[in-house]
Amino acid sequence: MSQLTDPIADFLTRLRNGGNAKKAEITAPYSKIKVEIARILKQEGYISNYEIDTAGKMPQIKVTTKLVNRSSAITGLKRVSKPGLRRYVGAQEIPRVLGGMGVAILSTPRGLLTGREAKKQNIGGELLAYVW
Repeated sequence: MSQLTDPIADFLTRLRNGGNAKKAEITAPYSKIKVEIARILKQEGYISNYEIDTAGKMPQIKVTTKLVNRSSAITGLKRVSKPGLRRYVGAQEIPRVLGGMGVAILSTPRGLLTGREAKKQNIGGELLAYVW
């Protein structure tokens, strides 16, 4: 198994490509942060469901995509903070994605939160990705 330099970007790319190909289910290698991203995406209505499959040699995350009018509910994804250039924002600097229609995902001291939740709790952190 090869080592990835940016597993979050790999997970987001799998979601984007699977949605564009109209796949019903996408699998990715398991990690806690990927499960938290999937939790946020389900909570915000971008995916139908996710589950952890431990049947194989290595655990996998199975994400069930959500199709709206025969296209993916996720129209765009952008990785913001990368391993080569981290991007941190304060509570007052959290950007609105697509005028509030999208969601910003932040890694904070209280775990992964959406931009709205982080603003409510008045907490900043690393800006991981935008989803719309």
